[in-house]
Amino acid sequence: MSFSKLSSALTRVGALSAALLAPAIAFAQTAAPAAAAPVPDKGDTAFMFISTILVLFMLVPGLALFYGGLVRSKNMLSVLMQCTMIGAVVMILWVLYGYSFAFGGGSSPYWGGTAKMFLSGVSTSTTAATFSKGVVIPEFIFMLFQMTFAAITPALIIGAFAERIKFGAAVLFCALWATFVYFPIAHMVWDSNGMLFKMGALDFAGGTVVHINAGIAGIVGAILVGKRVGFGKDMMAPHSMTLTMVGASMLWVGWFGFNAGSNLEASGGAMLATVNTFIATAAAIISWSLVETFTRGKASMLGGASGMVAGLVAITPAAGIAGPMGAIVMGLIVSPLCYFFVSVVKNKFGYDDTADVFGVHCIGGIFGAIATGIFASASLGGVGYADGVTMGSQVVVQLTAVVTTILWCGIGSAILYKVVDVIIGLRVAPEAEREGLDLASHGEAAYHNS
Repeated sequence: MSFSKLSSALTRVGALSAALLAPAIAFAQTAAPAAAAPVPDKGDTAFMFISTILVLFMLVPGLALFYGGLVRSKNMLSVLMQCTMIGAVVMILWVLYGYSFAFGGGSSPYWGGTAKMFLSGVSTSTTAATFSKGVVIPEFIFMLFQMTFAAITPALIIGAFAERIKFGAAVLFCALWATFVYFPIAHMVWDSNGMLFKMGALDFAGGTVVHINAGIAGIVGAILVGKRVGFGKDMMAPHSMTLTMVGASMLWVGWFGFNAGSNLEASGGAMLATVNTFIATAAAIISWSLVETFTRGKASMLGGASGMVAGLVAITPAAGIAGPMGAIVMGLIVSPLCYFFVSVVKNKFGYDDTADVFGVHCIGGIFGAIATGIFASASLGGVGYADGVTMGSQVVVQLTAVVTTILWCGIGSAILYKVVDVIIGLRVAPEAEREGLDLASHGEAAYHNS
């Protein structure tokens, strides 16, 4: 066969092959965009389930016992009941509209809209994205994890005005506060359309959303509700430091779900958050005890528990962002700072913050939020900044997030306290306060002498 004939034959074969393969190629091109949707990993799902349960464990019994031990014995049950009821009410509000207000997919920088009210569109087949490309978790577990954050945050507030607020007033205020303060702040900081998120604010697990938010609401409440009867005159020492230590220890255990779970998947980021939650807390316990030893001559168990919580608060926004050495430095610094506020500043201004919610949560949260902008630096062992971001510019963004949270929460909380005061009144009668809220508000006592 001549070359020209061979060439002609190959040309005909090529044309025939192209004609035969054309439908297959066209099908492949058509099918390519319809790639299979990401499937949740069972390990990530189990990790998030455990993290969610751990955050619930922080609320009940952890926070309830921590606060309960700090009040007088006649008010023990009132604190337990307030923590429990507030958590229960906010959980219902979350599935009714809170999840939608925070993560409803709306384009507003201030709230998520109404598209997911009553969990509309949320099913066993819908997913939520994590921080890794192509990795998802079931939307139900994302919704539940965020629900536990929404439940514990308003419960933190009640420690500031424990022993004198009406039960109904505490629950009503926290329901309104979650609606008008917490849900919008959560959207602003954690939703991709949120104002602070778009600015590049870093808050891994809730320094602004949870701790500054609760601390500001707490100090506003302590001032507006007023001091306890006999404050500064009567003995108001905690009735059970044992329960306080047990509660603080439960908080530390549960906080691993709080911080590591905020990574949304069982990866190296979650393990970094776990390491930092261990060592920042340990450093803060040591630091608080050293400060007490130098100023009072003795390290107290209350100081150890306070340092524990202060360290946990400080590392919360930086848990998956700062490096381990940065976490230790944050733990060492936060305790002296919080100690100064719960002793010197509190005594100077004379406000009655029963469980030092402002001095520990707000101040620790502010410090942690700002320090996150510093210790995120790769040169200091952190995960690094986004392209084009410097330490200085990141700190400015962190300060903006702090100020925004303080203003939104401070103004909103003051208005809501006044609304509740007009509707049902904030404070119990002096006689009820002297009797104790266990009997006056709930008709039962925590302890019986037999």
